[in-house]
Amino acid sequence: MNALGSTYAFPDPSTSVVPFVGGLVIAVALIWAVWLGIRLRRREPGPPDPADQPKLPADGPVREIREMREPDEMPRTQNGSDRLTPHELHGQGTMPSRRSKDQTRRRWSRGNSGSFGSGGPGST
Repeated sequence: MNALGSTYAFPDPSTSVVPFVGGLVIAVALIWAVWLGIRLRRREPGPPDPADQPKLPADGPVREIREMREPDEMPRTQNGSDRLTPHELHGQGTMPSRRSKDQTRRRWSRGNSGSFGSGGPGST
């Protein structure tokens, strides 16, 4: 019998022990993570009681107000060519806007608007 035949009959024990130990380490790590998650979950407060839930106001639900607002014009620079930086613009959403005198909604009419503001009929 030659030397090669004996190595195949009795393989090196590290080829089967190393994967087993690696799998055991991974299994222990997963069990520890689940255990830690359960412990942290037990510390969290429970769901709120029905008495703690939000209530409707006495006058009913809040209604949406639809109204037309005056446009806020873009401020002009001294020479007309300078770019404005954000701190030079009016506060968007922080400053009150004015209610428009004309409260009729603009409606679409043929030839006045199109996709992406082209105003045209599209491709011909």
